[in-house]
Parts: sequence; structure tokens; C-alpha cells
Amino acid sequence: MFETIIGLEIHVELNTKSKIFCACSTEFGAPPNGNTCPICTGLPGTLPVLNEEAVKLAIRAGKALNCEINTINKFDRKNYFYPDLPKAYQVSQFDLPICEKGFIDIDVAGQQKRINLTRIHLEEDAGKLIHMEDQPLTLVDYNRTGVPLIEIVTEPDMRSAQEATTFLKALKAILEYAEISDCKMEQGSLRCDANISIRKIGQVKLNTRVEIKNINSFKEILKAIQKEEKRQRELYSFGEEYKIKQETRKWDSAKGKTVPMRSKEDAHDYRYFPEPDLLPVVIKEEQIQAISKGLPELPEKKRERFLKVYELSEKEIDILIAQKPLAEYFEEVVDLGTNPKEAANWIIGELLRALKEREEEAIPIKSEYLAGLIDIIDEGKISRSIGKEVFEELINTDKSPEEIIQERGLSQISGTDELHKIITDILSKNPQAIEDYKSGKAQAFGFLMGQTMKASKGKANPQSTKKILEERLGQL
Repeated sequence: MFETIIGLEIHVELNTKSKIFCACSTEFGAPPNGNTCPICTGLPGTLPVLNEEAVKLAIRAGKALNCEINTINKFDRKNYFYPDLPKAYQVSQFDLPICEKGFIDIDVAGQQKRINLTRIHLEEDAGKLIHMEDQPLTLVDYNRTGVPLIEIVTEPDMRSAQEATTFLKALKAILEYAEISDCKMEQGSLRCDANISIRKIGQVKLNTRVEIKNINSFKEILKAIQKEEKRQRELYSFGEEYKIKQETRKWDSAKGKTVPMRSKEDAHDYRYFPEPDLLPVVIKEEQIQAISKGLPELPEKKRERFLKVYELSEKEIDILIAQKPLAEYFEEVVDLGTNPKEAANWIIGELLRALKEREEEAIPIKSEYLAGLIDIIDEGKISRSIGKEVFEELINTDKSPEEIIQERGLSQISGTDELHKIITDILSKNPQAIEDYKSGKAQAFGFLMGQTMKASKGKANPQSTKKILEERLGQL
């Protein structure tokens, strides 16, 4: 029997306005090579100046992830050649990283499991290669070169693709809550490499590991690890484990498998040496304490508070707090006096569905408009089904729910005269349903209610309709 050993390396772009060693903008989506200068492109005679905000954010990440902060840390040159690295070396941290020995607790099958972090170090990002599909040509965009990163390295504590995905989701939430990064995987501000190996259960020694790159979503991370795990297990089962090489493989989502890229380097291959143009970074204890005190409420604390304050299920709370903007939006709606359960139902049910369909992250409805819609439904002015129609229009317009209801004439029919008229028509058209009701078939009443609601186009007040229908049937 074998077990899978997984460790992750996560690269996170920091929320700074300028790059780590120069004043160039970190704006995403700028014209190619527009955010560059002699420093970030490594021209001779230039000298780096360390971005203080990047250091503060790295410390912030360390405190949010339960790390020890090294009060003295330094930068090193990591030497390798690649077209997206104009200096032919990357400024990183080797033997004295800024943070060490952290952890995140995750839920695995209802049990808490601790995933330990080896280190967090600061470094500069590389550029981006764009491979042309219609011709044998590769373009280089150096806008990303020099963007400040932290690399978070875990211990090999995960035993399945699901555990790795759960960990990464938890990490992303913490980084977003702490405002360290926007963590937009589609823009490359959160990137993950997975190191995978297989060993016999009970074996202590780690076997040859393979690094998987080019994974840019939770769904793809799950698939990539599962496929690589399957590949290695099959080689072991056939006695061909010698074919597992220490290499870097790329996840090919189109083919649904990992493919070889290059042999995997060891640390000595990079010929690390101290960066001669940067002094060691000295951090005072009072600076660390100030940053620690400035941390906002993190996901686990928010979860504990939601469980205590709101009458919601653990599943509902987990969905709400998974995304910081969603949790904040929920509290905005509740703070306006809305019932927390109803607010959660509309946000989890309707709002998340709409965001998924539109492939958007920004919430398109003002919190006061959703709160107003829920209140209008609770007051019986419109039915829930009509409320969903109003909700759809709220997404696409800047009108209030009251304006939409008035313009479209969606207010509920509660007047007895109008309801009596509709019910009279329904009863005259459905004599068999009346006979079924008299003979004790309960579903006949539901049928007549449904016909009444249909005839009123969903505007009949359900409570008033039920009462009048019962009275009329009792008179027959």
C-alpha cells in the first residue's frame, strides 16, 4: 500500500503600487513592456532600492499565518537563465528568509489537520512569455518583472489532492482577509506549484519528487495532482518506479495529464550568493507588534463570531466567509435590519448563482437594495417568486426594488374582491379538482392554489389566497 506525499510552493503577488526594487507600477493589464525601467530590466549601472511596503506585507503575511519573523534577513541572487529573466538572476531569499515555521489548520473529513509552513520569503517576480500559436515565435512582456512576491513553502504534510485544494482555499482566504494580495489566480497574482511523491505506508524516507507547474485554478490543481498521483502509483505497481525522475512537469489541461518540462534543479544548481547591492533587512520588534495589531479579523475568527452571533449552519457560514467581499456584504445587509437567515439564503442561493452565470466577482446589487427586497417580501407586498424577478432586474439596473415593482406592476393582489374573482374563475374551470378535494384528496387543494397563482401571474398573496380558497371550497 502506498501513500501520496504533497508539498506546495505558492507564489503570491503583494498589494503594492510599485515594484520591489524600483518605482515602476505593478498595474495589471498595462501595454506590454510599458511598466519597465532600467532597474527592473537589469541594465548595467542600476541599483535596487527595497520597497518598504513589500517588507511590511511579508511580515503581515507571516503573522497571519502563525510564523516566526526573522528580525534579521537578507536577499540573495538565484542564478539561472531564462528569457523572462532579463538579469539572468532573480533576487530572492535563501538561508535567511523573512518568515519561518508557520501553519494553517484545515478541515479534513470533519477533523482538524495542521499543515505546517517551512518558510515565507520575499523575491521579485519574473516576466511573462507569450507563445504565438500561429507561428514559431515567443514574445516577452517584462511588465511583471520586479513585482514583489512572497513564496510560501509548505512541509510535505498533505496526503491527497483534496487536502491540497482545501489548504490552498484556506490560504487564499487568509491572504485576502489580511489584504496582502488580491489573489486573482486568473491574473497570476496567486500561483501554485505542487511537489508530489509516492512512498509505502510506514516508510519514513521520502522518494523522488516531481514538481508540477502551470496550475492556475482550484479545479485544475485538483485534477493535476490526481493525474500525477495516478501516474506515479501505476509506475510503482508495475515495478517501474525508477522511471520517476526528479523533474519539473507541466500540467496540460487540454490533454488531462502532466508532461515533462525539464529536470528539477537542486538549490546548489542556482549558485545562491548574497545580493551585494542590498543590505540585510533589520526589523525591530515594535514594528512586528504594530503590524500584528493592525491585522483585521481573519477567516477563523470571523467564523467563530458568525457561529455565535447568527443562527446559521456551519455550511452556510463556510460559504459566506470563503470570500471576504461576500462576508462583508452579508454583514452590510444584516446591519440594515434584515433577518440573517433570509440574507444568507438570498446571498448563497441567488447572488452566488448570478455571479457564476455572469462570470463576475464584483457584487452588482447595493446592500440596501437587497435588504429592501427581503423586507418587501417579508411584509407580504410581493411573493418570493416575484421577488426573484425583481432580483434579476436589480442585477442589471441601478433601480431600487420599489421602483422596479411599481414600474412593472408587481405588487401582490391582496384585495378580496379581485381574489374572489380569480378563484371563482378557477373553480368554474376545474370541477374535477373540486370533487377530488371533497373526497379527501389533499393534492387537489394544492392544484387549485397553483392554478390561482398562475392565473394571477404570481401576484396573488399566498396567505389571502389560501384563506379565501378554503372558505369557497367549504361552501360548495
